[in-house]
Amino acid sequence: REPPVSASHEGHREPLRHRSIAKMAEEDTTVKEPLDLIRLSLDERVYVKLRGEREIRGKLHAYDQHLNMILGDVEETITTVEIDDETYEEIIKTTKRAVRFLFVRGDAVTLVSPPLRT
Repeated sequence: REPPVSASHEGHREPLRHRSIAKMAEEDTTVKEPLDLIRLSLDERVYVKLRGEREIRGKLHAYDQHLNMILGDVEETITTVEIDDETYEEIIKTTKRAVRFLFVRGDAVTLVSPPLRT
């Protein structure tokens, strides 16, 4: 059983609890290591660049320490470069597709850009 708390003691506990909540909120938005930036982007639209000239934009639903990700409402853009046989000019083609949910394997990820914050 806990001992009773005096009114003066209770008065001191309340501000400490508010400070600890404020400190927790501050720590929650602090970027101390790379994955913190990803954590702060949960439920936000992110840009992800992948190997093989692939780019995706979508809402980040989940991730892990390997950068495996689950994104929703995804727009995938695939860029291919072909060489014209006669002129030897580069022909750049982009293909886009929409995907409702997408699992991205972390070893294909080369860049993750969080949403712009103002």
